[in-house]
Amino acid sequence: MSSEYGFVPLRDLSVRITKGTTPTKGEGFVTQGVNYIKSESITSDGSIDASKFAFIDAETHDKLSRSKLRAGNVLFSMAGVYLGKSAVVLPEHLPANTNQAVGIVTLDESKADPYFIHYALQSPACRAWVLRSAAQSAQPNFNLQEIGELKIPAFPLALQKEVAGVLRMLDDRITLLRETNATLEAIAQALFKSWFVDFAPVRAKTEGRQPEGAIQGSMSAAEGRMPKAAMDATTAALFPDSFEESELGLVPKGWQVLPIGDAVDCVGGGTPDTRNEDFWQPGEFCWSSPKDLSSLGTPVLLSTERKLSLRGLAKVSSGLLPSGTLLMSSRAPIGYLAITQIPLAINQGYIAMPPGGRLPPLYLLFWCRENLDVIKGRANGSTFMEISKKAFRPIPVLAPASEVIEAFQSVIDPLFERLVANERQAQSLTQLRDTLLPRLISGQLRLPDTVKSETPYVD
Repeated sequence: MSSEYGFVPLRDLSVRITKGTTPTKGEGFVTQGVNYIKSESITSDGSIDASKFAFIDAETHDKLSRSKLRAGNVLFSMAGVYLGKSAVVLPEHLPANTNQAVGIVTLDESKADPYFIHYALQSPACRAWVLRSAAQSAQPNFNLQEIGELKIPAFPLALQKEVAGVLRMLDDRITLLRETNATLEAIAQALFKSWFVDFAPVRAKTEGRQPEGAIQGSMSAAEGRMPKAAMDATTAALFPDSFEESELGLVPKGWQVLPIGDAVDCVGGGTPDTRNEDFWQPGEFCWSSPKDLSSLGTPVLLSTERKLSLRGLAKVSSGLLPSGTLLMSSRAPIGYLAITQIPLAINQGYIAMPPGGRLPPLYLLFWCRENLDVIKGRANGSTFMEISKKAFRPIPVLAPASEVIEAFQSVIDPLFERLVANERQAQSLTQLRDTLLPRLISGQLRLPDTVKSETPYVD
């Protein structure tokens, strides 16, 4: 990384660099209290995930005064799989403390912008240097002295804010898209549960009530609201008004319980010999392993890390699966789920359910989520738990009347289409940010005045 401004050690921009503290003997942890930010709370996209906080009581927080956090602190993960990840502490995270695997950088904000420092630490050159340095020890880790020695471009403060402002603008747009997707996904799951788990429309009819609608238009979905308006008469007429006994207990009358293997094809895949380059070059056909699903925030697969050649594809018995196939990881761990948006081949770590069966992939996506404990209960294995296709296919699934499935699809399909479009845009913006970041941080790319004027974070 080069810069016409030169570089300065991070310590020269800091008031203090310290690290968190772990309470003695694990004492002081509570179910609710002061936020305790762990390494795993620092995400790969540079945010802080509140769902992964632990909590300590106020007395313990006061005892750990050295590692009390304040807004504007830059956190740096010092060890393990989270090594090198950084994030900025925001007011909404406070009060907070952190553990001994997290470095705390308190900046001299007359010299350094916290977000610029965060982005500098996440630049490819800095990340590569951190990982190379840490790899020289038996247990990859970084100490406080090494954090202080990290080289930061010596930009003037105003330029730091300009660069950080552009990158934050992209990050905020990515965050908004993915928050919208989480809302859309939650609404779709709630509708599935209402119709096909709780049987709310059927129960309403058995009690002489008008069934309630779950979604009143796409704007309600986007805003996260689920108005309890009356279901239209045409849709309500599709549901029976009574229940009957089945293998799964009471289910709506006329709906069928059958093995999932009778409702949809369930196929696996394989891995061509990785030592034979003829199977992988030239890479023409997408090929997926569950690793591709491990970091997805949305159940949509748009691309794969690896591709097969035509000869390699011939080695996968299930061949090229169509776009719209539901993938479920069948081991290590069981239960990653995504619907593909590209034709692809898969490895042996999946059970795949292509479209065209009695139950569509979107129905099966939400069914798998609701029944994940049942699915895992059919797994076995000595090294790691795995569910085979043979064990999966007999699992009973409820197949509603085709007209009800069509009504469900008519509501869910537009939500999912919007979710896919949002994810495509988020990935495009992520690629743009990752392309701009090293060039902006190095000074190779200058910001035009039009960009500066449109950046909301520039003073």
